[in-house]
Amino acid sequence: MNQRIAHIALVVADYDDAIAFYTQKLHFDLIEDTRLSDSKRWVIVRPKGEGACALLLAKAANEVQQSRIGNQTGGRVFLFLHTDDFKRDYQNLLDHDIEIVRPPSHEEYGTVAVFADLYGNLWDLIEPSRQLKVGS
Repeated sequence: MNQRIAHIALVVADYDDAIAFYTQKLHFDLIEDTRLSDSKRWVIVRPKGEGACALLLAKAANEVQQSRIGNQTGGRVFLFLHTDDFKRDYQNLLDHDIEIVRPPSHEEYGTVAVFADLYGNLWDLIEPSRQLKVGS
């Protein structure tokens, strides 16, 4: 059996603002941007790297969805971005004025910092410790 999570839907307020944030500030790749109707697009962005899960940027279509923008997990960290170079990617966050919610710390599982995306969703930036890299 071979399964994987291909996409995670991330509710956004505006397609173009979200694309700009993820591609220009986090340096994700824009995989697809297909217009489905006058108000709906199929927009996929993905971090650089082999086998990375992609984000489906889904524009909020009603009041209930709009209320979830930036808080899809009730204030908990929502997404976990692994890196092979924490210093490089943390400096990139600082260079692009991305909000740092919790500064870097060294934990048993690796080096981690928490940042917020353009809507306030919380992310962990993690460089896994050496022993975790082998099995991940």
